[in-house]
Amino acid sequence: MKKILLFFGFIFSVSLMYGQTSETAKDSLEGWSHEGKITLLINQSAFSNWQPGGDNNAAANLSVNYAFDYVKGPWLWDNKILASYGVTINDDDGMRKTDDRLELNSVLGRAMKKKYWSFSFFMNFRTQFSDGYDYNDDFPGDNEDYPVSGFFKPAYWSFGPGFLWKKSNKLNVNLAPVTSKFTFITSEIYTINDDDGDNVFYESSNDVETYGVAPGKSLLYEFGMNIRGYYKFDIMKNISMENILNLYSNYLNKPKNMDIDYTMNIVMKINDVFSTNLTFQTVYDDDAYQGFQIREVFGLGLNVSF
Repeated sequence: MKKILLFFGFIFSVSLMYGQTSETAKDSLEGWSHEGKITLLINQSAFSNWQPGGDNNAAANLSVNYAFDYVKGPWLWDNKILASYGVTINDDDGMRKTDDRLELNSVLGRAMKKKYWSFSFFMNFRTQFSDGYDYNDDFPGDNEDYPVSGFFKPAYWSFGPGFLWKKSNKLNVNLAPVTSKFTFITSEIYTINDDDGDNVFYESSNDVETYGVAPGKSLLYEFGMNIRGYYKFDIMKNISMENILNLYSNYLNKPKNMDIDYTMNIVMKINDVFSTNLTFQTVYDDDAYQGFQIREVFGLGLNVSF
């Protein structure tokens, strides 16, 4: 775990080294400000009499990244919505979901006498829009009868008081040492039991622990520390890099086994409408999976700013 934390610390250190800007003070304008973008990523392949082989396929990913902030005297209120949904279609498998994310972040702060620092209270909510499936070729039945996730299956809600260090809207860290975290499973979902490939079957959340929630239960409560870091900078002209890092340690169970959620978004701007976009996300949460989960999306983006 120490090596993992050193790795993410290295990422942020490199970002800070190459991304220093002139933004060294809090935003001076009071009232509401907002910034957002809707991006549609598309990918398509087609084959006709192509001897090496290949399947016709098309993929699309729609994402929303929207921030709306408020400043009044010593008070600030920062909010961010992250949402994405992707599908792929090919001749053999039909349409399958490839990406699904809904996340809401909010931080209320009141400035301290120390520069850049505020007392804070944060809230984070995460879930997905629709049912997801594990298309395991070894399972003899219909995979789509056994959703492994869905809306509020699971959902995560965290909140707590703490301290916010905010140099600008593009560089801030929130430390919440007293954080409550709830994991919800509102209806039955499944996990795959693979006994060395000999006996593959699905197990219901009514019968086994799923996402850390006890069998037959719908709620898991955790109490611990949450750290959220955000940094966005320009690598060079027309190329920006956004880093979002979330760390969580549960005081009540294996506090050294920290949950990690890191997202990197690189946007290579072509013009005001088109860009090439790369999103990389890795998650470590052993309640969900014993190892790193990785998501990567790359493609030509059609952007609408608002």
